[in-house]
Amino acid sequence: MSVHWFESSPFHHHLRTLPPEMSFRFRLANRDDIPTLHALVESAYRGDAARAGWTHEADLLDGQRTDLQALSEMLADADQRIVIAMGDDRMAGCVSVQRKPPASAYLGMLTVRPDLQAQGLGRQLMAEAEALARTAFEAAIIEMTVIRQRPELIAYYERRGYARTGEARPFPHGDVRFGVPRTRELEFVVLAKSIG
Repeated sequence: MSVHWFESSPFHHHLRTLPPEMSFRFRLANRDDIPTLHALVESAYRGDAARAGWTHEADLLDGQRTDLQALSEMLADADQRIVIAMGDDRMAGCVSVQRKPPASAYLGMLTVRPDLQAQGLGRQLMAEAEALARTAFEAAIIEMTVIRQRPELIAYYERRGYARTGEARPFPHGDVRFGVPRTRELEFVVLAKSIG
């Protein structure tokens, strides 16, 4: 599968710099990226390595965040895309976007390498995801789910224009593909933002 750089797509056509000494390029992921993508996501969400950043779920969940098969299925799905940020020839972050007919999209798996967190790359990945949702999926609304027990993360998204819808969704307890919860109390809240 060829690599589709955003410079040759209808999305953002310029480089962003973050931090000042590092330039990032945003492109769509392909099958060759799967092993590195998997390692990136796991490093940011699970285990001791994730504790270097602030977005981890290591205190709430053990086990995996995703796996190679799930990532492969996402890339094979015509209604899903994964955007990755590359910096210094290394994968620095990613975000997934999924079409939700008739006119919405779902933002998920927002990931920034732990040593680059809290410097603005997550915000840039969100902007890329929102642009992709509008352009590729003609979405007017984009939604996400966040674990209710992560109030600081919910507040982060609220500062970026997302609002609680009042809807809650159950955590998939018992499905180890999504991790092993340390508490039965985990559930998701739904946030949404108008991007039309």
